[in-house]
Amino acid sequence: MTASTLTALAAVTVACVAANAFIVVADLSRARFVLANSAEVGLKPTTLPYRAALKGAGSAGLVIGLIGVTQLGLAAALGLVMFYVGAVGAHLRASVLHTIGFPLVFLVLATGSTIYFALVMASWP
Repeated sequence: MTASTLTALAAVTVACVAANAFIVVADLSRARFVLANSAEVGLKPTTLPYRAALKGAGSAGLVIGLIGVTQLGLAAALGLVMFYVGAVGAHLRASVLHTIGFPLVFLVLATGSTIYFALVMASWP
């Protein structure tokens, strides 16, 4: 694995942290677009704090992983992948395809973060 590949994947991981931090704030502030999208896919507004907590925990885990606790970073990245697979599934189940791009972007970022931490762990002696 080249250093430039790892650097690019580290940048993807930082972008994943930033994107999830943004959406946590949007969830907790009950932003109009969050409420509208949640209603379209059939999720009650009462679930917002729980979804925000999961995304926030994932984001915090990625930061801790970037600081040096790589195993926690990998676990957090995998948790975010599972969360966003569920989000894409919710969009598909509800046939809400006009906003499916958002969870797909988050899924791609989380997958890139997973690959980053897996590669870092694979390079351990």
